[in-house]
Amino acid sequence: MARFVDQNFQVDVYEPSLEIQKVANIAELDDDGKSSRKGNVWTASAHIITAIIGSGVLSLAWGVAQLGWIAGVTTLVVFSGITVYTSNLLTDCYRSPITGKRNYTYMEAVKNNLGGRMYMACGMVQYANLCGMIIGYTITASISMAAITKSDCYHKRGHEAPCRVSHNPYMIALGIFEIFLSQIPNFHKLSMLSVFAAIMSFGYSSIGVGLAFAKVISGQGKRTTLSGVEVGISLSAAEKTWRMFRALGDIAFAYTYSQILIEIQDTLKVIPPENQVMKKANFMAVSATTAFYMMCGCLGYAAFGNNAPGNLLTGFGFYEPFWLVDLANCFIVVHLVGAYQVFSQPIFSAVESWASKKWSNSKFITKEYLINIGIVKKHKLRINLLRMIWRTLFVIMATILAMAMPFFNDILAFLGAIGYWPLTVYFPIQMYIAKGKIGKWSWRWLVLQVINLVCFLVALAAACGSIQGLNKALNTYKPFEVKE
Repeated sequence: MARFVDQNFQVDVYEPSLEIQKVANIAELDDDGKSSRKGNVWTASAHIITAIIGSGVLSLAWGVAQLGWIAGVTTLVVFSGITVYTSNLLTDCYRSPITGKRNYTYMEAVKNNLGGRMYMACGMVQYANLCGMIIGYTITASISMAAITKSDCYHKRGHEAPCRVSHNPYMIALGIFEIFLSQIPNFHKLSMLSVFAAIMSFGYSSIGVGLAFAKVISGQGKRTTLSGVEVGISLSAAEKTWRMFRALGDIAFAYTYSQILIEIQDTLKVIPPENQVMKKANFMAVSATTAFYMMCGCLGYAAFGNNAPGNLLTGFGFYEPFWLVDLANCFIVVHLVGAYQVFSQPIFSAVESWASKKWSNSKFITKEYLINIGIVKKHKLRINLLRMIWRTLFVIMATILAMAMPFFNDILAFLGAIGYWPLTVYFPIQMYIAKGKIGKWSWRWLVLQVINLVCFLVALAAACGSIQGLNKALNTYKPFEVKE
């Protein structure tokens, strides 16, 4: 080990493989030779909530308005149950039932249970979905930041004032901040960020629910119907059908987190068994999420009726109190900053693991620098050249794409549609059937296939709805358009 010492900081350069050999206390290592994992049911729940509750929760009122009270509430409950069930099936795929060997990623679990072809298909869908989420979060966070400026403008100049704001500077600022956060080495170091982001998600959801509730009890609630938005002069039957498809897909996709479930499970301590802890975390996180979804969707619909906005806060369903709306949008931004990292880590890990296997002797890839800053050297910062350069380039590219494609949320809806069924339903069910050797045409096999078919049809309908939305967006597309 080489050490370079200055007055206020020192740098230790070491090879990870040599460092592992110096570990004297075997208790510091898990059964796979890696550093002892510290995660528990609470940190896992925080990771899930950070991933699952996006600012899309504020659009659920629009979704319920398209479907109506009966179909809207039923859809929320049904898909929460499906999510818990299929997530628990996936949880049991973390370890091999015979050898106990860990699967560190979703793709690895698919490869070891379903074979190479499924592995390749899973990889394409999973990483396209993750990259899409990151670009979408960049756009959504910039919308909330711009909404703060517009909210202050409306407060000062009136609700009819032409308050125009470009989103691009906010995207650039967010990208710069994410470059620094992206240097967090792995999922194991994200626990505190996820906990903080989860608190923020409850914060802005609660504000949205509170404002909607206040509107309802003050007698200002709008007309609602059992079947949702009604066909009439301003809405054709075809347009209502497309809207229902999109709403159905939005609600189903609002529960998805399976693409990072295995990575979250890999942060848990060995005792008690990881699958038992993860199942508790699945139930706790999805139950809390469903409660907030029901409140946001139902109270938002009750407050705004069939004219519910696409987003209760950034769509200016509420103008006052402006400071509370601003606070909620700040919470959204902070939450999305954390969610960005939660969805980035599987991509970062996949590329860096591949590079370390391909060029295992390259110091550029394997060497790390331990930097102790200050006189009291309690905290060490790990710097790796590959990690620093590749992650920085990734964030820059995601930011450029977000700025270049203002309609990317329509693309994201399409990616969600094609990714939802295989990642959340198909692969977990097929792995469960393969592991449990469940015979064809048995009752259990038939029930699983019914779930499979229903979710496939929902994804197909949502894909059709998103394609229709994309077609509209492309007709007015302008690269790097200054949004208002």
